[in-house]
Formats: sequence, C-alpha cells, structure tokens
Amino acid sequence: MELEYFSASLHQQDPPPAISVYLQALWYDGKGDWHKAHELIQDIDDKKAAWVHAYLHRKEGDQGNAKYWYSRAGKTFPAVSLQQEWEMIVAAFI
Repeated sequence: MELEYFSASLHQQDPPPAISVYLQALWYDGKGDWHKAHELIQDIDDKKAAWVHAYLHRKEGDQGNAKYWYSRAGKTFPAVSLQQEWEMIVAAFI
C-alpha cells in the first residue's frame, strides 16, 4: 500500500482491510474522528503507539501531554505541520 492509496481510502466508509491498529487510528483521524483514533491507540504500550498518541495530543492542542508521548516514542516534538506529520507517520507504518 502507498500513501496515496491510503489517503484516497479516506473517502470510503471503512478502513482498508488488514491494516495495523496504528494505521487504523491514523485512518480514523484522517476521517476527522479523533476520539475513535485515540480509543484505538491509547492502551497500546509500544513506541509506535506512543508516536500516534503524541501526534493525536498535539492535534488536540494538549502540548504537555504530546511532549510526554513524543518522549515515550523516542521522538522529538516536530516542527512540521500536523498534515505533514500525519503523512510522515502513515508512510513510516505502511
């Protein structure tokens, strides 16, 4: 799967079949369903989930919480737009 296909799938009712929970969370976020994205990712305890979790809290505007999750993910707080970061994370997980 490529980023373009993943992005185009946002026009569908359901996420593409057989994608990881990380990509599912990003898909729901891309559809504007922040709460579903957060629900999917919040209880997973690994660095990939922490990165998605950090991004979601950054998007929410909770910078302090985002910084905590970026630290858990081993990432620095990004200096790119939210859209650029979303694309970066999706590309990393595809």
